Amino acid sequence: MLDNPRSPRVRAVAKLAKKSARADTGYFLLEGPQAAREALTWRPELVVDLFATTHAFHKHDDVAVLARHAGIETEFVTDQVLDAMADTVTPQGFVAVCRMFTSSLDDVFAVQPKLIAVLEEVRDPGNAGTIIRAADSAGADAVVFSGHTVDLYNPKVVRSTTGSLFHLPVAVGSGIGDVLGRAKAAGLHVIAADMAGDDLLVARVSGELAEPTAWVFGNEAHGLSDEAVALVDRVITVPIYGHAESMNLATAASVCLYESAFAQRA
Repeated sequence: MLDNPRSPRVRAVAKLAKKSARADTGYFLLEGPQAAREALTWRPELVVDLFATTHAFHKHDDVAVLARHAGIETEFVTDQVLDAMADTVTPQGFVAVCRMFTSSLDDVFAVQPKLIAVLEEVRDPGNAGTIIRAADSAGADAVVFSGHTVDLYNPKVVRSTTGSLFHLPVAVGSGIGDVLGRAKAAGLHVIAADMAGDDLLVARVSGELAEPTAWVFGNEAHGLSDEAVALVDRVITVPIYGHAESMNLATAASVCLYESAFAQRA
């Protein structure tokens, strides 16, 4: 059992909360039984190490079974060691080290997608992770992080996906012009979500949301770049009927993605 919170091995795991360490090693940090469960179910080949307290191991015995079936030996640690490894205050007894993996734009468009989410300069890790989760829930085919969108493997992004990171392709790093050009070439209707757009109900009534669609979501503070706005086919806003000053980006993205999901399945 690992019982020294200051040991080199524990420190190496804890360093994965930093982007520089992830870039150097090619590994990222995964926390909690649900995230471990999804990784072991969907992408077990990515799991390098799995650490758990004895209490968590016995409480979540299905995670232990999945690890055993994947040929991964769970290493027991003390609560103090797990706290030292984790990025959160309450890691819930499990920490895993996983290999980073991303998809390319070729991967995204090779499957003739019907629904994708494109993030341009989205900086808040909670928003980015929640949009991945929403895209997964709505049955989207992929998510694309363009420009200087937050690092996909930021621990808060990973936690916010609650395992959806392992369910659908996420492409990283391409410029918005390249992404939207590829989307149009693949026959997708490109719609931007922005406060200055037409009412979402107009798009619902027109029937255009039933078309294969790429939704584009911009920076929380500044919205979409001029380049992105010039390239999209339509700009849509989610109407606010109450007295809220604005809507959280991830919430608005969830509404938009589900509107397309409903229309495409009607």
